[in-house]
Amino acid sequence: MRLPCVLLLCLGAATVSAAFVLSPTHWTKLILTHHWPTTFCKMEHCHSNFNYWTLHGLWPDKGMACNSSWAFNSSLIQDIIEDMKKSWPDLRHPNSTGFWKYEWQKHGTCAAVAPDLDSQHKYFSKALELYHKIDLSSVLKKFNITPSEEFYKFPAIESAIENFYGAKPKIQCDHHTGNGAQSLGQIEICFDSDFTLLDCEKETVGVGLRVGKGRARASEFRVCDQDKPVYYPPL
Repeated sequence: MRLPCVLLLCLGAATVSAAFVLSPTHWTKLILTHHWPTTFCKMEHCHSNFNYWTLHGLWPDKGMACNSSWAFNSSLIQDIIEDMKKSWPDLRHPNSTGFWKYEWQKHGTCAAVAPDLDSQHKYFSKALELYHKIDLSSVLKKFNITPSEEFYKFPAIESAIENFYGAKPKIQCDHHTGNGAQSLGQIEICFDSDFTLLDCEKETVGVGLRVGKGRARASEFRVCDQDKPVYYPPL
């Protein structure tokens, strides 16, 4: 059952204008991608002090590096920089802006065909807005799904997220845990072009693998196995 709009966090406060005319090369879906820092850092050999889900990115479903001449400029997002450090940190290089530069150049320049995302400030601000409204860490906790040494059943995690948001997530795991389980690693929440929640596709190979040099080894994140236990590793 889909939740009423007021509970579903009506996220379309800003609507993409009529100027956003779709073409075969324009995106139709945005993917808000979250990392679980403990799993990420186990894969990347980094150290994380974050005990909540952090942003990986806001990705259009079509296009990569759409405007290589549109350089990232951190001075344009100084008013949101503290929120960026907290909500969208570079887990491998905490003091660097390289992660944000990468996300802007690869994904932000493609998202920018939409008027509501047509500047660096708009793009990063909208991603933060959606991230805070989704509040994934709190939603999982609401359903008693918290980091633990105990294993979870995958359908319980998936159904909790789907039932709350009224849309299917794409949940990915690290399958190289060596204990017969899989570690919860990445969760995608999807929106249409007016920022309304919609179902994510569950293809094993796709947008979730588009992170490239210097970022997460997303080839190790694959859609979770329905039948394997899930480890949600604590900090």
